[in-house]
Amino acid sequence: MSGSTFGKVFQLTSFGESHGAAIGGIIQGCPPGIALNLDSIQYALDRRKPGQQKHSSPRKEADTVTFLSGIHEGKTLGTPIGFILENLDARSQDYAFIQDVYRPSHADFTYAQKYGHRDPRGGGRSSARETACRVVAGAIAEQLLEKIGVKFSCYVDQIGLHRMEQAAFYPADAIDRSEVRCPEVSVAQSMVSYLEEVRKAGDTAGGCIRCVIEGVPAGLGEPVFDKLHANLGKAMLSINAVKGFEIGSGFQAATMKGSEHNDAFLEDFSTATNYSGGIQGGISNGMPITFRVAFKPVATVMQAQTTVNPQGEIVSLEPKGRHDVCVVPRAVPIVQAMAALVILDAHLQNQQLSL
Repeated sequence: MSGSTFGKVFQLTSFGESHGAAIGGIIQGCPPGIALNLDSIQYALDRRKPGQQKHSSPRKEADTVTFLSGIHEGKTLGTPIGFILENLDARSQDYAFIQDVYRPSHADFTYAQKYGHRDPRGGGRSSARETACRVVAGAIAEQLLEKIGVKFSCYVDQIGLHRMEQAAFYPADAIDRSEVRCPEVSVAQSMVSYLEEVRKAGDTAGGCIRCVIEGVPAGLGEPVFDKLHANLGKAMLSINAVKGFEIGSGFQAATMKGSEHNDAFLEDFSTATNYSGGIQGGISNGMPITFRVAFKPVATVMQAQTTVNPQGEIVSLEPKGRHDVCVVPRAVPIVQAMAALVILDAHLQNQQLSL
């Protein structure tokens, strides 16, 4: 299946379906001799797995990663790193009712049109279950980037109309002490209350994740078609349920004048403001990279809906299965992982240029 490989130098190819025996991946281009903290990789997976909060899917998956190759005595070999995560709590019978219908705003219809045959169990390959593979690869990439001083801060800054006012670099403990991964306590409390209202109504909610990356050296990114922010945008828009991406000032830039928006240089080559979001001309300028990612509400709502079957007949759909009220808190480690993959890939491309 094409479209399952990400990256040019540091590459991830993922495989597997939501209710298959396992999901997994192959990582190529990882330098040899890197000592990996396997506990940190598992910690990243634990942040993504279902069943963490009242508003997440109650599916119980251990999401314990098993490495099959490419690592010996805790160090990378420079050969392909293969890994799997077993699917232990799939309930395929919960999805028998959608075998002959197309759920609104899901990939059922589009997959059927493209392939002529689909796996309806949990969405098959289109399921967000696949993102666990990205988290494994991203956690490895993040450990490599730590060695050059790159640090990540990803957190929920909006759910529904409840939004943080200040964007900043927050430490991981400030983010994770909130069940919705929002570091601003008062906003987090309003988010939780809102999600409880939505859950009781059998509905779902969307939101946004902010990512701040510090320590990125100037000079990463390629001109024209492989601009750093373009690759970040592609990475984020490849995540399930993502509907929007903005970097730096984003859509606010459309309301500003050039004299307001320009980032004036200082003597140390930093800038007085950072409306560019750390990237100019598609290449990092050494300032923190900042972007936001918007997620739509979960498509499966616990309310009756009308839809169509493969014959084009209007039918009633009574929802079943285990689903999130809001995916945004669980998506924080996914956004962080994809950002790490992009930054590391750009860094390794730069290293190749200097050879």
